[in-house]
Amino acid sequence: MATQVQQRRGSTAEHSTFTGAVGEITVDTTKDTAVVHDGSTAGGFPLVKEAAIGVSVQGYDADTAKTDVVQSFTAAQRGSSTTLTSGATITPDFADGNNFDLTLGVNATLANPSNLTAGQSGVIVITNGAFTLAFGSYWKFPGGTVPTITQSAVSVIAYYVESATRITAQAILNVS
Repeated sequence: MATQVQQRRGSTAEHSTFTGAVGEITVDTTKDTAVVHDGSTAGGFPLVKEAAIGVSVQGYDADTAKTDVVQSFTAAQRGSSTTLTSGATITPDFADGNNFDLTLGVNATLANPSNLTAGQSGVIVITNGAFTLAFGSYWKFPGGTVPTITQSAVSVIAYYVESATRITAQAILNVS
């Protein structure tokens, strides 16, 4: 419910005084400030213009996640899957997402991705007909053994980016 206020007489274009349920407010339009008077104390605060909300001032939204604080989510968090284009060399852009789909149409190399950020993780779901898949030098698999992606099957590569030049990965083969 909005609070109704009334403008007092004697106000000028530069200073307006309003009274209402919140007390008395003086607005100085030349300085974009307002002063709230409650009878015993006065405090000044910056005036937020309505046009700034959502542009330079974040509007209140209890469901907005923050990037610089620890959070507990009470609902599932989902990311969409980005489709990779089959070709002789496939270079995923890790800024596009965390999860990828690839349908092999030729023998190919999954090259070192661009935009690696330590801590990123996800999966690459590979649908294979009858083709081979090699991996760039950043891809590191258990025991140093590069997996053979099963032909005529679906395989999943789960990955974790350790650094700008190292991706730890595990292949889950023939899940179809």
